[in-house]
Amino acid sequence: MPLFKKGGLRNKAAADGFNRKLIAPMILGSIINPINSSIISIALIPIGTAFHALPSETAWLVSALYLATAIGQPVAGKLIDMFGPRLMFLAATSIVGLSGILAIFAPNLWWMVAARVLLGFGTCAGYPAAMYLIRSEADRTGHKSPAGVLTVLAVSNQTIAVIGPTLGGILIEWWGWQSAFLINVPLSIACILLGYYRFPKTEKMGGRERAETIDLAGMLFFAFTLISALLFLMNPHLRTLYFIGLAIVFGLLFVYREKRAEQPFINVTVLGGNVPLLLTYGRSLLSATITYSFLYGFTQWLEEGRGLSPSNAGLILLPMFGTGLIVSSTTGKNPALRAKLTVGGFLAVATSVLLLAVRGSSPIILLVGIVMLMGIPQGLLNLANQNVLYYQARPEHIGASSGLLRTSAYIGAMLASAANGLFLRQGATTAGIHHLALLCVAVAALHLGITLFDRSTVRLGMTSNT
Repeated sequence: MPLFKKGGLRNKAAADGFNRKLIAPMILGSIINPINSSIISIALIPIGTAFHALPSETAWLVSALYLATAIGQPVAGKLIDMFGPRLMFLAATSIVGLSGILAIFAPNLWWMVAARVLLGFGTCAGYPAAMYLIRSEADRTGHKSPAGVLTVLAVSNQTIAVIGPTLGGILIEWWGWQSAFLINVPLSIACILLGYYRFPKTEKMGGRERAETIDLAGMLFFAFTLISALLFLMNPHLRTLYFIGLAIVFGLLFVYREKRAEQPFINVTVLGGNVPLLLTYGRSLLSATITYSFLYGFTQWLEEGRGLSPSNAGLILLPMFGTGLIVSSTTGKNPALRAKLTVGGFLAVATSVLLLAVRGSSPIILLVGIVMLMGIPQGLLNLANQNVLYYQARPEHIGASSGLLRTSAYIGAMLASAANGLFLRQGATTAGIHHLALLCVAVAALHLGITLFDRSTVRLGMTSNT
């Protein structure tokens, strides 16, 4: 019976094919974050109304989750590389259910923010666990480029994003904003059952030997760096400028620590020498900034600036995710990764420019057209960056590397949330959404420039088997 080199995974699947029993828990674990991201976009206005909070305050519901996931993803990825995916997956998805229960009893907005932090940590293990298993199965079967499975993973995330806004709008109108959090309880139970019965067990090593390889100091410096930067971004002002100073100090301490750690949390020396991988992380951050600025800002504007109900706003967003799903499904196995990145970059610029045309009286057909167009770069860029990372990351670091890919996207989401809080400070007005659109134009142009500059993607994926 074959034994995987990393993690000691034993698999009873046939030697010539991917173990299909792994697909259901892999997909379910990875969709918890996107379903919560899409549903909360519809829930922000009702929550703000319930707690008398402005968009600049409800933006913390978005940032809190992404701050937790940005910190937790590489931590979970590192632990998965060390211990295998099963233990971390079960522990993390248990936290998801707990966060849903705590949120529905929230007496105020900040209680909910704390529940979203807990939820963020709970969603951290799904994606690194899936990437770890895909790499392990590729090593076992000899199919080094499992494009089909990678496509299934990406498409499943976009499929749930299709359902999320519409489902969220219906749930909120029927049972209130609490339903947007309660949905995590059945998701958690399903993940626990599937993970327990289907994820392969790992060969145990001495607990003390394992514990010595966990770089707690590096993790803490990394966390403090992100927290300090976010505290400034959520309230940019001269009196909060000291948070940037703290972020720089903690960032330098993090680099200093990681360069000298025997088993670093993030090997900054190796990472710094892998420029193509750094550019992939940069593209992921920028594309997420565009996507989440649109998702949260445009959704709030639809409800407040355009006067639509939560369910109607959810229906308006449906074509964006539907288009992204179709694009990912039809182009998933195409090896031309650079072409996907380039076309996606051009369309991201074009869509951001079109957002400047919206008005409070804009016809629905125009809004639907903009939404549909935004779905194309979303479908192209998410899948392309994921597949590029698969080729660029070292096999023994696939869990941590994929965790950092998600971290870069979550940092982009936090930047988007901060931009929403800044430009929609006085409400989701048309002027505010235009300012947000200008930011998206600049970010999309930078993304396109990086893509054209990065020549490492020219032949990437073209010669590998599928």
